[in-house]
Amino acid sequence: MGWGLGGCASGKGLRSGGRVVVVGGGYGGATAARYLKQMNPGLTITLIEPQETYLSCPGSNEAVAGLGDMGTLARSYDWLRRELDIGKVTARVARLDRQRRRVILNDGAEVTYDRLVLSPGIDFRWEAIMGYDEAASRFVPHAWKAGPQTALLARQIRAMPDGGLVLITAPPSPYRCPPGPYERASLIAYYLKKHKPRSKILILDAKTRFSKQPAFEQAWRELYGDMVEWVSSEKEGRLERIDAAGRTVETEFDTFRADVLNVIPPQKAGVLAEQSGLTDASGWCPVDPLSFASVYDPAVHVIGDACQADPMPKSAFSANSQAKVCAAAIVASLAGEPPPDPLLINHCYSFVAPDQAISITGVYGYSRDDGQLIVRSTGETPPHGDRRREAGYARAWQRSFKKDVFGY
Repeated sequence: MGWGLGGCASGKGLRSGGRVVVVGGGYGGATAARYLKQMNPGLTITLIEPQETYLSCPGSNEAVAGLGDMGTLARSYDWLRRELDIGKVTARVARLDRQRRRVILNDGAEVTYDRLVLSPGIDFRWEAIMGYDEAASRFVPHAWKAGPQTALLARQIRAMPDGGLVLITAPPSPYRCPPGPYERASLIAYYLKKHKPRSKILILDAKTRFSKQPAFEQAWRELYGDMVEWVSSEKEGRLERIDAAGRTVETEFDTFRADVLNVIPPQKAGVLAEQSGLTDASGWCPVDPLSFASVYDPAVHVIGDACQADPMPKSAFSANSQAKVCAAAIVASLAGEPPPDPLLINHCYSFVAPDQAISITGVYGYSRDDGQLIVRSTGETPPHGDRRREAGYARAWQRSFKKDVFGY
């Protein structure tokens, strides 16, 4: 597996000191903390994350479909603390004082930094869908952040009568995990085929096509017959309104009522990035892809779902790859050296059944001509590919990825 270190940092003139604060302990933030410390053990690394235990979004669709419990999503920071002496602060960040290079916590405590790595993930554009807001999500789940929402959607699917309809609304791009809604539909279909075989799944999509579409649709036909139906925005038009209490979706041309309604809203960068003045009109954080430094503040680096890193998708693997490039750039910068040219990778597995998966890969380089990332190569599972072999690779990746990020 390639780690996208872009040659890493040479270590020449390495500065032993330096304070780097990482805000956000998901796959991006935890990777950044680990690799910063391993590249330069003299750095003081503080990881700020409000949860004592992180709950993984990768794997959460399996939990929704009853193929694993919430415990399988738990990720501990113990190894990072014990083996690398990374300071883990369990707290929420109230605001950033970028002028004084301070992170202000909810209790008023301040943490100073020479460099800040911000990995705040995503938040939702609650105003984008009439009738659907944060209050409505308490009984019509999005389940796009692992935790209580995951468990709520799983309970609703278990309680649904045979012959019921599960309706999933998929958002416009960009959003976290582009193939995620379609993996979710696949694994829910697996559960329904076994336990509620007269039921149906309808996906109302804000897009006209989606990631790995030929391979997904071939798998749906072979495994689930006509149980899964995908409807593009070309056919039904834009989503206009949600009646959460009635579990009803209105589009430009029709109205649909579900027994289980899963609304995945349009998204933007985590609220801390927005409040800190690090987002642009798109709602995401523009960065220099050579180092992932914010275009608004060279001392702040933004990685993961929150940053604009086109053409890379927003995924856990992308966040992991970006974190390593970012760490190498910070270590080089603190040593007075230029950052190495990055090489980044995204590889995304999607399960269509517990023992069958499909995947897509992208390799990205840096163009010095325009200062942007460019695609070096891509590939994906063909519609009639060996899905069982891909599932074996996916299980091995799950284990190695967890160890690479969290150390165990």
